[in-house]
Amino acid sequence: MPRMTPDEIRQLIADALIRSNTSKDNALSVAEALLAAELAGQSGHGLRRVESYAAQSASGKVDGHAVPTFERAAPSVLHVDAMHSFAYPALDLVQQHLPDMAREQGIAIAGISRSHHCGVMGVVVEVYAKAGLVALMFANTPAAMAPWGGSKAVFGTNPLAFAAPRAEGAPIVVDVSLSKVARGKIMAAKQKGDTIPKDWAFDAKGEPTSDPVAALSGTMAPLGDAKGTALALMVELLAAGLTGANFASEASSFFDAEGAPPGVGQTIIAIDPHKLGGDAVLDRFVALAAMIEEQPGARVPGARRAQLRDTLAVDGIEIEADLAATIEAIGR
Repeated sequence: MPRMTPDEIRQLIADALIRSNTSKDNALSVAEALLAAELAGQSGHGLRRVESYAAQSASGKVDGHAVPTFERAAPSVLHVDAMHSFAYPALDLVQQHLPDMAREQGIAIAGISRSHHCGVMGVVVEVYAKAGLVALMFANTPAAMAPWGGSKAVFGTNPLAFAAPRAEGAPIVVDVSLSKVARGKIMAAKQKGDTIPKDWAFDAKGEPTSDPVAALSGTMAPLGDAKGTALALMVELLAAGLTGANFASEASSFFDAEGAPPGVGQTIIAIDPHKLGGDAVLDRFVALAAMIEEQPGARVPGARRAQLRDTLAVDGIEIEADLAATIEAIGR
């Protein structure tokens, strides 16, 4: 399988989007985020998203030229309107303002409305941790999971992420989807023509399925059964109810160019840990991480991601030749 450098992948993605009615600035923002997903080992949120992103921008389902706007509604509250464009320019805008707000106030929150798929959220919160902040992020996604005991999809896979800095070493990063697996993994299996484990999803009749096509037409299995759907409700309220974004059941698909924009939401909370924990707070984080790392076979979430990113940045990223060719042909 051929390898490409990060610069080559960034350019491949940006060029395909620019040819698909996306502004250069937005295309570069998206390309940076999808490259970060590949470097994190999350290919389902990386290059495999380019074809659907490009189709949505070309059709106008996503406004590839829109520029996000923001309002500082209170000293520690930021509201961002993604303007039915890609989520990443809006996330970039939040990163420009939220860290300073959190340092000024001790804690700050940003809500994004009229947004889109936001990729690997661990990558987003890690940026705040590298800046010395604790961060949490919540995102709702198009309907994919039924409430526990129900059969109709009401919640998305609704990921949540957390990151905390350490005085030394890579940040602690937790990034989980509230379905048993991320929907992007099923999309990737569909693209590859692979089957999926039967406990990942249900078909439209509510039966377990190994067919990714049937799974994408049905519902996802929740992480932790009833607990997973309870957390999905929490995320739905934080990411969409709080921001005025579409609920999962109101949002169109991230995967095709049909219908209205998804209009989903994201919420990010940034905390200055020193305001609560004092000068020694990061040492406390290190101490807890050490309790994990001293046990054979155990690792702190985020450590493997950092090692993989360093390796791929040097060695290049494997990309299937047919996928590269598909992206290269977009818009030509």
